[in-house]
Amino acid sequence: QVHLVESGGGLVQAGGSLRLSCAASGTDFNINTMGWYRQDPGKQRILVAVITAAGGTRYAESVQGRFTISRDNTENTVFLQMDSLKPEATAIYYCNADYYRESVPWTTLAAWGQGTPITVSS
Repeated sequence: QVHLVESGGGLVQAGGSLRLSCAASGTDFNINTMGWYRQDPGKQRILVAVITAAGGTRYAESVQGRFTISRDNTENTVFLQMDSLKPEATAIYYCNADYYRESVPWTTLAAWGQGTPITVSS
């Protein structure tokens, strides 16, 4: 089983920046895609940005050009650099990893972090 631990959330003023980190740990696993999602109270979790093992990226239209996702495959860590933050970015952010076990490579599994809150004040 893969365990994800997030860090870097907090309070920031509008226009400021934050950098989220998420480290994966466990045994017998290989990670495919890693990503960040956000969830507002009472709403579904939605995609912010994802990155493949090869470095391909995809962003939500609302963050395009302001957020940058990156990863360190040797450390099984994904980052989200968040610049020019807006108050509407306030939410709980969750890290996600799609992975497979080396001993069972035909089955894809998903892991989620515990969530880190971000508050952007106006």
